[in-house]
Amino acid sequence: MKAALYTKDGKKKRELVLNPEIYAARVNQRLLEIVHKAYSANLRHGTASTKERSEVRGGGRKPWKQKGTGRARHGTIRSPIWRGGGTTFGPWPRSYNVALPKQMKKKALISALSLRGSEKSVMVLEDVSLETAKTREWADVVKALPLQGKKAICVVKDVETNLKRASQNLHHRMVVVKADELNAFHILQREKIVIAENALSILEDILMKKRSGDPTETPEKEGAVTA
Repeated sequence: MKAALYTKDGKKKRELVLNPEIYAARVNQRLLEIVHKAYSANLRHGTASTKERSEVRGGGRKPWKQKGTGRARHGTIRSPIWRGGGTTFGPWPRSYNVALPKQMKKKALISALSLRGSEKSVMVLEDVSLETAKTREWADVVKALPLQGKKAICVVKDVETNLKRASQNLHHRMVVVKADELNAFHILQREKIVIAENALSILEDILMKKRSGDPTETPEKEGAVTA
């Protein structure tokens, strides 16, 4: 797996060999669907709220007497069948949060990176530091890169103050994310990935690090017969 290394002027410097276990692994489409749905659910606020008949103001007295009027009997004007009355089985504030295991999120991130890698949509940027905090300077960098007008994500080691301020008005073109905060949902929302050269090692350390407590080799039991 190779990716082109570009300068801030948009000039192709050379090609870098990327880790195939991260950028050329098998793409698990079903896992990406599950993770995308989970992250989308986690973005929901769940603040929709309605009032039941006991919470609606008014309706303290009986609208009319029980018998003798020729009309249907009612006990309150805040009944759900009245206009302005309470709501039956309406939504209440709730959480839509979906918890995902760490290993699932890590494998989904690898699948997302490999998906973009198979589409030749991964490129490396030599330097992302800016001299000023002006949007124009960052816009020149975005314009110089071969993005073909597609939405992109820029993965950096640290979001410096100038870069943070300069990129705020260009999220519709390229959003900036720290390497240790990157997830599969970020990548699936964008068609191009721009990775800072110094962020490649950070991603590799995060994704290739083995779980603590996992033995590298399984010890043989005493008395076990091996073929």
